[in-house]
Amino acid sequence: MQKTLSSPIFLSVLALMGLGLVQVYSSSYIYAIEGFGNGLFFFQKQVFFTLASILVLLLASQIPYHHLRSWFWAVWIFAGFSLLLTFIPGLGVRVGGAVRWLRLPMGFRLEPSELLKVSLSLFVAGLTIRSETPMGKVPLGVLLLLLVLPLVLLLQQPDFGAFVILSAVILIYLFVYGLRWRYIVATVALTLPAFYFLVMNVPYRRARVLAFLDPWSDPEQKGFQVIQSLISFSSGGFWGVGLGQGQGKLFFLPEAHTDFTLAVFGEETGFLGFVCLMGLYGFLMFKGLQLSTRARDPFARSLALGLTATFGLNVVVNVGVALGIVPPKGLTLPFLSYGGSSLMAMAALFGLLMNIDNNQRT
Repeated sequence: MQKTLSSPIFLSVLALMGLGLVQVYSSSYIYAIEGFGNGLFFFQKQVFFTLASILVLLLASQIPYHHLRSWFWAVWIFAGFSLLLTFIPGLGVRVGGAVRWLRLPMGFRLEPSELLKVSLSLFVAGLTIRSETPMGKVPLGVLLLLLVLPLVLLLQQPDFGAFVILSAVILIYLFVYGLRWRYIVATVALTLPAFYFLVMNVPYRRARVLAFLDPWSDPEQKGFQVIQSLISFSSGGFWGVGLGQGQGKLFFLPEAHTDFTLAVFGEETGFLGFVCLMGLYGFLMFKGLQLSTRARDPFARSLALGLTATFGLNVVVNVGVALGIVPPKGLTLPFLSYGGSSLMAMAALFGLLMNIDNNQRT
């Protein structure tokens, strides 16, 4: 445990969690007063989520390593089953036309797609050593079907952002593990028309793409989010306007405490704060990739690669959306956005990375 507590990964994650608490307080205070009559409504819940996430982080880092190797499939099946439960009336919670959450006791919600993001890497890494586990007797076709079915369910919710992240992680695995170029090109050639169909034939997704291409063509509707995000970044300048002093969160910037919290952060801390934040994210990505190359065990190398890719893609896509260089996807920014499911999933992700570091570092 002492090794875990002094780990650079652990200390960096704690720093991001602390920064996230400050960010949730700053970005949600006014909105919480207007909507709930309590400016600390979101902050208090985030404090609880953060404490729970620290516990998840420590537990994931201490799980006996042989359990990870032997039970990789169970986590994926549990996550997929949780996703399936969202389609049951009374259990699934519909917000904004999508049923992405499970209703839990005491008013809490669970977003199963966040569990999928972590468990995907466990499942794919387990496939690389399946002959050494009880799953070695299960036909590969059945395992691949188990891999694909939750992705189909994501499209039915719909949760296109999570679908894109998971699909991208799978493609990264295929590329790294030596899939021949002609197969990669064929896969991309088949995937692009499917993505085009999934985007352009769904009105709200098509509107997001059009807003991304030319937000100024409809600044009060389709392009509103992107324009307000860019205005917030511009207002921050180099030093920022100061914590709590941002104007974008005063109902100019939609989703100020979730999807577009980076714009609030950029306005209040400026370019300097943005660079420091990206430095923290970059350091964690570097440590994850370092583990994926140094670990002795093939399972550990594969797991570290997938977990790092999952984290990195979430950061890159959210930052890209906030800066107007990626179409809006509805993805939170790891550790800074409000939300318990995302926070605890990222804590589990880095707990597993620390687990690998403790058990497999040469």
